[in-house]
Amino acid sequence: MLDEVRRVMRVKHYAIRTERAYVDWIRRFIQANGRRHPRELGGREVEAFLSLLAVRGRVAASTQNQALAALLFLYREVLKTELPWMDKVVRAKRPERVPVVLSVAEVRALLAVLEGRPWLLASLLYGSGMRLMEVLRLRIKDVDFGRGEITVREGKGARDRRTVLPASLVEPLQRQVDRARALHAVDLREGFGQAWLPFALARKYPNAGREPGWQYLFPSERRSADPRDGVVRRHHLDDQVVGRALKGAARRVGLVKPVSAHTLRHSFATHLLEAGYDIRTVQELLGHKDVATTQIYTHVLNRGAGGVLSPLDRQ
Repeated sequence: MLDEVRRVMRVKHYAIRTERAYVDWIRRFIQANGRRHPRELGGREVEAFLSLLAVRGRVAASTQNQALAALLFLYREVLKTELPWMDKVVRAKRPERVPVVLSVAEVRALLAVLEGRPWLLASLLYGSGMRLMEVLRLRIKDVDFGRGEITVREGKGARDRRTVLPASLVEPLQRQVDRARALHAVDLREGFGQAWLPFALARKYPNAGREPGWQYLFPSERRSADPRDGVVRRHHLDDQVVGRALKGAARRVGLVKPVSAHTLRHSFATHLLEAGYDIRTVQELLGHKDVATTQIYTHVLNRGAGGVLSPLDRQ
């Protein structure tokens, strides 16, 4: 049955990461119910499983929502069964947290101790506001040097958008394009060089995968078999490379704030608002569905605690 889940997800073009997460949740649901087939189970068992995650597992609200999405996909898309409305689920509490934001000086210090590809990736994360996987999935053709724009394809919510290409990164990115093209040329000489194409493009344009524009801007050092079809290809760089580099850089400069790729995205949005850009512009650059999501950064507009003079300092 899990093979059927994978098949349906690939027909519907779900990302490989989403596929793995959904399959894992479905497997855990089956195991939690004595390995009974999901057709023998229903809304009551789903409610119990989700409640158990919140009560015993103490999972975050986002984790519980992902488990729910996986089980809804299983029943609606694979088993073709509608689950009853589950109003008895114990909901995990969604914490209200402000985003971790670095100051401009902290970002500069962080970037100063990075070099090579990690520096370029971190600079692009902060300079464009993209999510980490959006940066790693960039193809050569997505960077428009003439217009100073980057096109994000199939971002969160399956939406395309454009964001800013920092002028200071034009030359480093052009060199990265040259490196990616050179690596592609090696692959072609050795009988490889076919990039993975989204949706039905591989069937519609069978030769497009070998074209330079479709190659990943940040390719992996090694070729590997694609888990979707077993074809050996050169995929994009592993996201853990970036995470390790950022954590190491944060330690070297003595930052006590948690630093990740998303921290740089938060800093991008906050610094734009501080510079006077309107919230709708920032919303579009970030790819948020609505302004309400972007409003988590508006604490910088009224300055909050940072705009208050403590009575201790009045003495």
